[in-house]
Amino acid sequence: MTGKRNYYDVLGVKRDATQDDIKKAFRKLAAKYHPDAGGDEEKFKEVSEAYTTLSDAEKRKEYDQLLMFGGIPGADFGGSGGRNRGGYTYTGNAGDWSDIFENIRGGGFDGFDFSTIFGGQPGGGARASRPAKGGDLTMTVEVTADEAFNGAQRKVSYTIPSTGEKQTLTVKVPAGAVDGGKLRYRGRGEYGANGGARGDLVITTKVEEHPIFKRDGADVRMELPVSMYEAALGATVDVPAPDGSTCRLKIPAGTQDGKTFRFRDLGAPNVKRKGSKGALYVKVKVQVPTRLSAKEREALEALRSADEREYRKDVLSNGAE
Repeated sequence: MTGKRNYYDVLGVKRDATQDDIKKAFRKLAAKYHPDAGGDEEKFKEVSEAYTTLSDAEKRKEYDQLLMFGGIPGADFGGSGGRNRGGYTYTGNAGDWSDIFENIRGGGFDGFDFSTIFGGQPGGGARASRPAKGGDLTMTVEVTADEAFNGAQRKVSYTIPSTGEKQTLTVKVPAGAVDGGKLRYRGRGEYGANGGARGDLVITTKVEEHPIFKRDGADVRMELPVSMYEAALGATVDVPAPDGSTCRLKIPAGTQDGKTFRFRDLGAPNVKRKGSKGALYVKVKVQVPTRLSAKEREALEALRSADEREYRKDVLSNGAE
């Protein structure tokens, strides 16, 4: 929990604080940060969220249980939330802040009367019990490069922070999934308040790198080593495709290092356009021998002596004064 703030820290009270202690702390902070008094709106959100939970006996009990097992829902306000052992990130379930501030303007907030601070008229009691949608939960699913290309299924389990219940889901990773892609399962997140709808479960796919193929969305890129003899004289070589098939590439004589060839529809499935595929881009990488036999050296030296081409003509002419 190092570096994580919980609701008790936000209100500046001890874990065994009484309801009076909590109310007094909130009253003091609310007067300081209330937006209508020119306070800090973000900080007011923090203390309001903390008070909402700790002022309710049942919510406080559930919250204390989560703290006991290492979870800190509501930690790192405005950020990623507290992480738990289930591999997902809790993104909060404080409801819609527009509803909260509507209650504030009406004079009341979840049973707390702001008129005692600002001398206004109490109100907003009916609004405080309005349904609020639950927060989203997030988790990551790791797949291999081949699974991302062909599609895969994963059975995952996660915990609902407010209740502690375990839930199981079969995640269908689509063919053509990309690293960092997101799958949203509606109604599988945190429970809503006052009969509000559940939040969503958002799953991010983490794709393992392939030793040969590099993804660029639906397009796939690779480097193909060829000898200097093949590049100079031309050749036909077999090229592996991501789907496991093989295609043939005709390398023209005189092909230069870095030349890229394109094969349509041999890339990955396009998750944004069902039924279509990206392209496979093959970049030629000319390999020069690092060791030569005596016979090879003799042959190459003879070719060099007979070669009258001016390879650096443009360089030398541009550098001359």
